[in-house]
Amino acid sequence: MWSKARLPVLLAATSTLVAGYLYLFMTTERTLLLDFELFTLSTMSFGLTIILDKVSLSFAVVVTLISACVFTFACKYMEDDPYFFRFIWILTAFVISMNLLTFSGSLLLLLVGWDGLGITSFALIVYYQSAESLSAGFQTLMANRVGDALIVAGSFFFVCLGQFTFSALTAATSALVFLLCVAALTKSAQYPFSSWLPAAMAAPTPVSALVHSSTLVTAGIFLIIRLSYNLPLTEAGATLLLICGAVTSILGGWAATFENDIKKIIALSTLSQLGIMMFSLGLGLPALALFHLYTHALFKALLFLAAGAILLTSFGAQDMRLIGGVGLKMPLASVLFSVSSLCLVGAPFLSAFYSKHLILEKMFLSGLNMLAPVLMLFATAFTAKYVARSLKAILWGKPTATLASPPLSLFVKLPLVVLGFGAVAGGKLLSAIEPANGEVAFIPEYYGSLISFFTLLGGFLGLFIKGERISHMLSTLFFLTPVFVMSTKALGPVVRKVGVLDYGWAEPSHLMKKALGPSSSKVAQLFGWPGQGGSWARASFSLLLVFCALTLLF
Repeated sequence: MWSKARLPVLLAATSTLVAGYLYLFMTTERTLLLDFELFTLSTMSFGLTIILDKVSLSFAVVVTLISACVFTFACKYMEDDPYFFRFIWILTAFVISMNLLTFSGSLLLLLVGWDGLGITSFALIVYYQSAESLSAGFQTLMANRVGDALIVAGSFFFVCLGQFTFSALTAATSALVFLLCVAALTKSAQYPFSSWLPAAMAAPTPVSALVHSSTLVTAGIFLIIRLSYNLPLTEAGATLLLICGAVTSILGGWAATFENDIKKIIALSTLSQLGIMMFSLGLGLPALALFHLYTHALFKALLFLAAGAILLTSFGAQDMRLIGGVGLKMPLASVLFSVSSLCLVGAPFLSAFYSKHLILEKMFLSGLNMLAPVLMLFATAFTAKYVARSLKAILWGKPTATLASPPLSLFVKLPLVVLGFGAVAGGKLLSAIEPANGEVAFIPEYYGSLISFFTLLGGFLGLFIKGERISHMLSTLFFLTPVFVMSTKALGPVVRKVGVLDYGWAEPSHLMKKALGPSSSKVAQLFGWPGQGGSWARASFSLLLVFCALTLLF
């Protein structure tokens, strides 16, 4: 067992080292750009650019710290897996890809980290090799491929600008920034690309703890934060982020109130919190979105690990109606599960209170129309509702089934205690370290009372309303899941037609023999494909067809 702890120790040492560099860069207010040129083509340089500043270094500290805790937990959670080291090395590649994206300043390095996250996340989600995990893996892969395609398409804009670094973009590149924002929506599971995130629950619990806290889903958020620090978003981009963030937040909270699977409830809570971060970016508050990203990463990793510790005693059952009454049997895991759940609501004096409530208060100072604040207030109420409901069922209810509750191993206790400290004191600590996080919003008293009223209303409904009916519409996130899962059925006829068209274009001689008789061989040689003899004639004929089509259109 102790031999398996080498990577967690290495990650913890890396986190400590990066924290030292972060302190140096913050005290000297320094930013360092490292540019490694690969080749030059037509006076344009293609290379790898690394950005070292307080944003990238602080995010790397959070990622490596949470990864060390998750790897330590995985040593116990996956101890009976015969392919443990294969799992750990895939998870290591996943963390390395996230760190490459964190420090990337050029498009090439961004693509390496971005695609590395997509490939390794697919391998981790399908790790259990079941039909459910395979479906979830391909659903995740297809949603992320949309963002990959958009970033690759954005490379043409970069070529037109004569650079491959996105750290020096100007306001004239609004189309490129908007394209990157849309690509970020796919990786951060914003509506309408939200359905892959709950499906990713088919992965092992340590993978879920990493994916939902500080790695895959935060990649898109971090990319927009990096862009927002360089130049303000355009009105179209800010509006897109506001709408997608508000809709994602209320959709995730609403769907969680109809779920009984504890891991899926936590996954939908991630959707709700990601919507709040995206909403903050739409308000033009990237520093506040980064602050909430850090606090959310700490308490969400704790929530997954505490839930995983509870699931270790439930013989594989994840339905919260079957694992009730563990409050007295597992006091440490139960207390930390309660703390991390209350962080979702933004309970006072916990870490998320300093970031989430500040975003909601800044919302009333932004001058938005009434629709966005109303959606966010209802999302807050839904969050309080499913949190109260899950705490009541799992911790405060009577025992509903026989549970095996052996003493928690050190590999479970240590990461829980470390992340528990972050969930309790992380918000206050980050506010003291970074002055920008200690902002105060001066709003009328009734606005603050309105936030508290909706939070208490949601908690009251979660405690006293019994039995939630099943909603297929919400469990599929307004039928988003069939769009990705059943896409092959919808695209199958189109693919077959394209195949027939391609076959007809590749073999024109069959049609020409019927139409032209003996003289068809020369015509087929002239216009046949892919023969080389008639390439000039084919090109001229194709250009003539395009010219005629454009003439008719315009």
